[in-house]
Amino acid sequence: MSSSLRLIFWEATRACNLECPHCRAKAEKKRSPEELTTQEAKRFLKTAASFSKPIVVFSGGEALLREDIYELIHYASQLGLKSTLATNGSLVSLDSAMRLKENKTALVAVSIYGSNAKSHDNFCGAPGAFEKSLAGINNLKKAGIPLQINTTITKKNLAELEAMGNFALKQGAVSYHVFFLVPVGRGKSLEGDEISAQEYEEAFNRLYDFQSHSTIRVKATCAPHYYRVLRQRLAKEKKKLPCASDNFSAITKGCLAGQGVCFVSYKGEVFGCGYLPVKAGDLRKEDFKSVWFESKLFQDLRDSAKLKGRCGACEFKLVCGGCRARAYWRSGDFQEEEPYCIYQPQT
Repeated sequence: MSSSLRLIFWEATRACNLECPHCRAKAEKKRSPEELTTQEAKRFLKTAASFSKPIVVFSGGEALLREDIYELIHYASQLGLKSTLATNGSLVSLDSAMRLKENKTALVAVSIYGSNAKSHDNFCGAPGAFEKSLAGINNLKKAGIPLQINTTITKKNLAELEAMGNFALKQGAVSYHVFFLVPVGRGKSLEGDEISAQEYEEAFNRLYDFQSHSTIRVKATCAPHYYRVLRQRLAKEKKKLPCASDNFSAITKGCLAGQGVCFVSYKGEVFGCGYLPVKAGDLRKEDFKSVWFESKLFQDLRDSAKLKGRCGACEFKLVCGGCRARAYWRSGDFQEEEPYCIYQPQT
């Protein structure tokens, strides 16, 4: 499988002004002294730019709580990387939105978990969160920064899948990214809120139908079996796979952990993704390029022959691959089969 680096998620800080119950990071109120320094972060970004030109997602926690975030975004952009920001939106004042624009932020993704204030605030456990995020979205629009709406799906908001997509459309978002819960970090407390394998299948078909009748770009994340459903539906309807015009909307394969994607923690640890707690390397001890090309974890993740169970036997394994993080959560083995897939391989 390809080792071409397309996307880096960097957890710039674990500090956050919210305490969402599904949080992967177990975010905290204060910044950690273990965070990569400005110079360490710049060294990591410079190394990434030396062998690839990926999109860099500056995330958290809440990345805007780092005072040097604008400087780092600008630095990454100068290196030829596409700098993007993932935020809850509540701290995006008009001034910060303009600073993001001035420092070459290519896109900002704002997390919304319900189509209205009641459902969003209930999901976050923070009254008033929706109005603050909406104000941030309006400031981003005033600054002229392309907007993406992210959401995380559980039983709590599954019924609003299309409604949140329509909310994204109404806000003028260029894309709607739907994350399906992987119970890690604070999200372990939500294991009972995970949707079932059958509900995954139904949700994927609903997403396909929504995309078919919408102008917004839709992407399922942490749900690689969506890309099987996508191809099955296209084949049934005798349609071709859409050609993406840029990296933001690229339709590739499902799980890209350690293949086209990696995650770097606030203290420089490198992982296949933010939900798979198996370390590939440490940027305070190793060079990022060496970790990307040489780590055993990434070599294993790139070898589809090592997939086990139904994933190993599936004819869709090269376009799906199953969620390696969910397999690890369920079995302790990241090469085991995806536990939330109902499909029975035909080979």
